[in-house]
Amino acid sequence: MFSRIKKDIKVIFERDPAAKSVWEVVLCYPGLHAVILHRLAHYFYQKGWVIIPRLISQISRWITGIEIHPGAKIGEGLFIDHGTGVVIGETAEVGNNVTIYQGVTLGGTGKERGKRHPTVGNNVVISAGAKIIGSFTVGDNARIGAGSVVTKPVPPNTTVVGVPGKVVVRDGVNIADVDMSVIDLHHDQLPDPVAEMILCLQRKIDRLEHRIVELEGGENN
Repeated sequence: MFSRIKKDIKVIFERDPAAKSVWEVVLCYPGLHAVILHRLAHYFYQKGWVIIPRLISQISRWITGIEIHPGAKIGEGLFIDHGTGVVIGETAEVGNNVTIYQGVTLGGTGKERGKRHPTVGNNVVISAGAKIIGSFTVGDNARIGAGSVVTKPVPPNTTVVGVPGKVVVRDGVNIADVDMSVIDLHHDQLPDPVAEMILCLQRKIDRLEHRIVELEGGENN
């Protein structure tokens, strides 16, 4: 237990330049508090208890603003930055070295029973306000852009942005060619497929207008 807490603290120093001291992290980081309390709640949940783990998760929610169902499976190295409004559902699974920003939802759809929440792979970055809804997998090393709504599986080593979420290639470079041993936290540097489509339409309109001018000039001659 203490070795995992030590690793959680180390992860925060690796990914948050604002962290200045161990005591600051231990006392002032709600993401760390939420993860520790979730592990305690998950322990009782696995023992078949119902009320105690739910009470622990509710206390954690009141204290941190982060709601993690006791049934959710959380890997090592999870970093929840700021965290207010984060919701992780009962059957959600989160891999190792995942980074989640404020307002993220790992939710389910409908009233179906069984596996109804997403499975998030290793080294995934989920940006602020992203909603991942449904029982599917987000592959290893994926990045989800801020405000995206994802309802379909996400392949490994890809970036998804938009509503609904679409797989895109960042800066014209195949994500698979990037060194994935380092978690890429530059979630502000993502392409905008809607803006790119508008630019393509604008260029097409410009070409058509130019062609019309050429044709009208030919007729006048």
